Amino acid sequence: MILLATASALAWVYLTLFHGRFWQAGPVLPRARPSQAPQVDVVVPARDEADLIAASLGSLLAQDFPAFRVTLVDDGSSDGTGAIARGLNDARLTVLSGAPRPPGWAGKLWAVHQGVAATDAPWLLLTDADIVHDPGHLSALVAQAERSGADLVSEMVELACETRAERALVPAFVYFFQLLYPFARVNGPNSRVAAAAGGTVLVRRAALDRIGGLAAIRGALIDDVTLGRAVKRHGKIWLGHSALARSVRPYQSVADIWRMVARSAYVQLRHSPLLLLGTVLGLALLFLLPPAAALFGDGLARALGVFAWVLMAATLLPTLRRFRLSPLRAALLPAMAAFYMAATFGSALDHHRGRGVVWKRRSYTGSQA
Repeated sequence: MILLATASALAWVYLTLFHGRFWQAGPVLPRARPSQAPQVDVVVPARDEADLIAASLGSLLAQDFPAFRVTLVDDGSSDGTGAIARGLNDARLTVLSGAPRPPGWAGKLWAVHQGVAATDAPWLLLTDADIVHDPGHLSALVAQAERSGADLVSEMVELACETRAERALVPAFVYFFQLLYPFARVNGPNSRVAAAAGGTVLVRRAALDRIGGLAAIRGALIDDVTLGRAVKRHGKIWLGHSALARSVRPYQSVADIWRMVARSAYVQLRHSPLLLLGTVLGLALLFLLPPAAALFGDGLARALGVFAWVLMAATLLPTLRRFRLSPLRAALLPAMAAFYMAATFGSALDHHRGRGVVWKRRSYTGSQA
């Protein structure tokens, strides 16, 4: 127990001090206006989003940016999403009926590809149909690209955190994303770490063309991270948090969040049983062993467990503060980690049982990350 507790404590010292400051609450996209206003085409893929699409498109059409158009790609919706969008009757909005998905394409990427092909602006904003935007959001994104010289600017939008399930588990989702992809390393030009957050991605069309367009990542289910990696190979990217965009998609129950995690968790591990085993053992050492040592160990093992647990909890505090939640929840991070470990294992079971990934009435098997 002492050796394991020592390893866990040392791991937390490393993560806290040397892992790209992953636990910090920033960077946050600042409200700003660019010195120039290039034309931007906004592309929104939508499949069965009737409850959310009017609010999302309405917030995009209310942007204070002077030069933009919005293209919604109705990806085979059965709930009238396209009709609701057309009913907004705005000359800046084009609604396309998506063509059937060809073999090898992930559904969302095929919809986005069609929207990109129908537009010609030098900048593209790729955003989801469940995002509501502050009127100054597009201006702030373009200003950040101008200021940083980045080819791609993306954000972790504010996620809904109202239901009991959301308050219990959504902050940990953001925390683990930052642990996997420390924003400071993503934004560092000399670091190989790359990612993007798909809620809002502003990308230079020339950079997209340089990587071969979306066809180059056509099968990716974790499309945002894959796109960020592809763009960073040839240019600069920036990833931060958003105070100007929020997701309005609710997760009413723990089961809803389980499905959201499970649809891509095993994809992230490249469908590898060995990576799954290593991930589960690593997470257990980091998140489960400290409370076990603190509660059931003796002497040095208990002291090391308490130390690692306190350090672990402290790293969650900035994220809890961002969601305006009690800092007392930080002590429950091991339980949150156990949930995400179980969902990842469930994702692997679904894959090996032949169920693949199911999302928006589509099933995928064997797609890349």
